[in-house]
Amino acid sequence: MIDPVTSRLKLLFQRLFNSLSYLPRTLALVWQAARLWTLGWVALLVVQGMLPAILVWCAKALVDSFVEASRVAGGTARLRPVMVYGALAGATMVLTELCHRIGNYVRTAQSDILKDHISDLIQRKSVEVDFAFYEMPEYHDHLHRARSDASYRPVELLENLGGLLQGAVTLLAMLAVLLPYGWWLPLSLLVATVPMAAAVMANILRRFNWQRSVTEMERRAWYYDWVLTATETAAEVRLFGLGEHFRNAYGELRRILRDGQLQLVKREIVLEFIAGLFALAITGATLGWMGWQALQGAATLGTLALFYQAFNQGQLVLRSLVGNFSGCYSNALFLGDLFEFLNLQPKIVGPENPSQVPAELTQGIEFDQVRFHYPGSERVALDGFSVVIPAGQITAIVGLNGAGKTTLIKLLCRLYDPDAGSIKIDNVDLRQMDLAALRRAITVLFQQPVHYNATASDNIQLGALGEQLSEAEIWAAAEQSGAAEVIKRLPDGYNTMLGKWFSQGAELSGGEWQRLALARAFFRSAPIVLLDEPTSSMDSWAEADWLRRFRGAMAGRTVIIITHRFTTAMQADRIHVMNEGKIIESGTHAELLALGGLYAESWMAQVQGGEK
Repeated sequence: MIDPVTSRLKLLFQRLFNSLSYLPRTLALVWQAARLWTLGWVALLVVQGMLPAILVWCAKALVDSFVEASRVAGGTARLRPVMVYGALAGATMVLTELCHRIGNYVRTAQSDILKDHISDLIQRKSVEVDFAFYEMPEYHDHLHRARSDASYRPVELLENLGGLLQGAVTLLAMLAVLLPYGWWLPLSLLVATVPMAAAVMANILRRFNWQRSVTEMERRAWYYDWVLTATETAAEVRLFGLGEHFRNAYGELRRILRDGQLQLVKREIVLEFIAGLFALAITGATLGWMGWQALQGAATLGTLALFYQAFNQGQLVLRSLVGNFSGCYSNALFLGDLFEFLNLQPKIVGPENPSQVPAELTQGIEFDQVRFHYPGSERVALDGFSVVIPAGQITAIVGLNGAGKTTLIKLLCRLYDPDAGSIKIDNVDLRQMDLAALRRAITVLFQQPVHYNATASDNIQLGALGEQLSEAEIWAAAEQSGAAEVIKRLPDGYNTMLGKWFSQGAELSGGEWQRLALARAFFRSAPIVLLDEPTSSMDSWAEADWLRRFRGAMAGRTVIIITHRFTTAMQADRIHVMNEGKIIESGTHAELLALGGLYAESWMAQVQGGEK
């Protein structure tokens, strides 16, 4: 049976090996981000590592030459060695200071470039991973740890690695200085630091495990802080008096996190204090032996000065090495979270030999016996769903909330793949098409479009960034969506900054933002247009104005409209009614009214509600 101490040591060394395995990849990141700066950094570290040993040697030579000069009568000639060694020591100190300042400059440039490089990698991966990741708590844990660590861990690791290299050079030089006075002196330096190294490693492992265990708690505290400070929540927090509730929730989580942090610190202090006492005992014994040698006349004053400084510097360097090594261990453990995030691979990808995406649909879109449920949910969103959307027509899909309407858009954009069945465009399965080309062939207005804090013109152009389109086409998209009238009322027209994140920004109403999002969707000349509740934030006058323009703007395109408004659905060539993941009624507006089913009942309810 393995005892607890052995088990912990085994876990410690296993974690040590695993964390240090990240170092090559980390160094590759550093090299990839800033090669020239890294070469300069390494050269400076080697020079800085040699300078302390040179200074110790200069101190010995200076003391010995001064003692010799004091014993010899004569003029200034006897002071020449003192002046030479003094000048050499002074030059060494000046060079040390100069290297330190240059090193700060090089390290700052290198670390800023590295941080930006890693931020770019995280942003790339965030865009690359499947949309499903954004709906899983585990993904947000990965992202939280990677993003929070990326802001400072790589820089700290650079500092630690630099300290290790510089300290190793200095230590080797100091050991070479001490070795002639006894083989056991370098060994005593090493033995004195072993308990401290073990204590530091154990503390780091404990902190790492605790940090991982409270990731979700930290994210929840961040969420409460966001609720209390965000523009999006400010009105409700005041209206419903939620400030006290969320402040108490935030305070309770922070209390738990603080208590856990203090418990860690207490244990760290105790372990490192005991290890420090052991190191002091060895240091005291060695210094006592040094004093005894001096009293016996077995060493000159210069030798004694060299011996003391070398041993003292060696102790400091070893402690620094332990600190830097433990820092490497700690930062490598946390950088493991970064690499774990960067290793995430999307499951929704294009095939090796993709089929061509049609520039204009000739047959249409077909959902054939599609079954789908969202990851992490047992509820089936679509079950045996089948429908044909004819090319070049406007099709409306209506139904109760939760019927699966928005899911159709997500599947058609390949944000998800169905569990069973197929989705085809002109009789070609979406999974056989190039993913990027498929998405370029689709333009979408999502149910909750993004409010970009950019100019009105930029908000529209974001719909087709890769295309070289003219101002006239921007204006045409704004006219088609009804956004042109909104933009004309802005202080600087199309050049007006929107949103309140930046200075001189103009805020829009919900309906105005929706028109702008529609203009963004129309700006992309895609053959497939998907509109999810395009008029939900518009008043009846704005909706009527938009509907008058709609058919002309959509000529030749295949359009799917998800809507709760029957006044919008009436504009479609064909209407499908969904319920519990299936089509239950289909037809024109008049045909569905004559059928007397769910559509007719809902129409009457809306009409009667409007009359009231």
